[in-house]
Amino acid sequence: MSRDSRRPHVVIVGAGFAGFQTARTLSRLAGRRVDVTLLNPTDYFLYLPLLPQVAAGVLEPRRVSVSLGDALPRVRLVLGEADDLDLDRKVVRYTGPEGERGELTYDRLVLSVGSVNKLLPVPGVAEHAHGFRGLPEALYLRDHVTRQIELAAASPDPETCRARCTFVVVGAGYTGVEVAAHGQLFTRSLVKRHPMRAGIQPRWLLLDIAPRVLPELDRRLSRTAERVLRERGVEVRTGTSVKEATHEGVLLDDGDTVDTRTLVWCVGVRPDPLVAALGKPLERGRLVVDPFLNLPGHPEVYACGDAAAVPDLDKPGSYTAMTAQHAWRQGKVAGRNVAASLGIGRRGAYRHHDLGFTVDLGGVKGAANPLGIPLSGPLAGAVTRGYHLAAMPGNRVRVAADWLLDAVLPRQGVGLGLVRSWSVPLDTSSPELARVPGGPGDADKNGGTKAKSSDGGTKAKSPDGGAEAAASDGGAKAAATGGTGKAGASRGGTRKAARTDRGSARKSEE
Repeated sequence: MSRDSRRPHVVIVGAGFAGFQTARTLSRLAGRRVDVTLLNPTDYFLYLPLLPQVAAGVLEPRRVSVSLGDALPRVRLVLGEADDLDLDRKVVRYTGPEGERGELTYDRLVLSVGSVNKLLPVPGVAEHAHGFRGLPEALYLRDHVTRQIELAAASPDPETCRARCTFVVVGAGYTGVEVAAHGQLFTRSLVKRHPMRAGIQPRWLLLDIAPRVLPELDRRLSRTAERVLRERGVEVRTGTSVKEATHEGVLLDDGDTVDTRTLVWCVGVRPDPLVAALGKPLERGRLVVDPFLNLPGHPEVYACGDAAAVPDLDKPGSYTAMTAQHAWRQGKVAGRNVAASLGIGRRGAYRHHDLGFTVDLGGVKGAANPLGIPLSGPLAGAVTRGYHLAAMPGNRVRVAADWLLDAVLPRQGVGLGLVRSWSVPLDTSSPELARVPGGPGDADKNGGTKAKSSDGGTKAKSPDGGAEAAASDGGAKAAATGGTGKAGASRGGTRKAARTDRGSARKSEE
């Protein structure tokens, strides 16, 4: 799609919930009166809430990947990753999927770069843990869990078998709860084809330093989710976290040692490091904007989603949470306000009204409170899936077909081995992209600790059978530090460290 230099040019950085909705809203309102360019590392929008179902083999990865070209026909897509913003010259510089450099000039800019895994200063976590923010991590986890069950079934040593059958998830927020719930059902199906030694069964542990699971939600939803997890055999340990992670397992802060080869890190998220390079006021790493999503001092710049600290007008003095629901709604407001700044319609402040929450617990189970009505069991499961089908901007029939097939056919337990442990490090500013051997991402400038790979790449110390980390959405929050560099300063050691020569290789949590 070519640009008309006579029309205003709007650049949207990031195609997560906020960016996708901004582009869709703006293109619908402005039509061909405005040129809209969407800069994103991948050619799809990831429906992040269904990612646990990809990791558990319920959905195929393309089901949760909505083609940007199909969904946004009037929007020009540029594949690349922004690594330098010059607000004075109104330029966005980026690196393309094959390492090529480019830049985009704009009349209006929307920053919706989303978030990355939150890191905590726990020894061994960066080396042995894996997050859960993108398709590569979900595909790796599915293969890894499958491999561990197969290796456990073939192991002559009972202790090794137990360790490989033990899966630790740290973080009992949305992501951690759903990963544990779906993971337990997945391993249950796998052991039917790969029986364990007598008396050994898969063991799932869900840890969080908070006093209850889903601490950010209503207590009734929390109790429902915990009851379902415990009935399935998931060990829920609240008030507990990881003190140290090693290749052989994890040491908990209560002194207990858990032998495991799997540690899944779901402690929450931090804003994409790109916003810190602007040198603008930050709130816990998020770019501070006004209620109209404008960056103070730059009326042509907007920010929304996880990258923006948006004032909560219903709770003066506070900011909206980093959730997919807020990002989705803020994207609509950003699209309308950008259009209004170009003379199309009227702008408005961001306000939200909670309509309830849904938690997918796998199978037919769920927990939900639509319009404040608490639901559990199959009814909540049906409401949850109905909500996701309604919210998805595409692939609805395919998703529903996969759900039907999963209900009537045995789940496939095949490890494709396409994503290796070292290619999805926890410490990355690009969880949507898998690292490749020899790419710039191998020279880790982002602070992650890596060991040399035997196949020529740079690996995290954990091999494919190594421990993966998990943390807590509801646990202690680490304030992201903000940069003080000038607007337009290169991000060098942040996003560049995560780039690759990627000829192959991509969200706000609900």
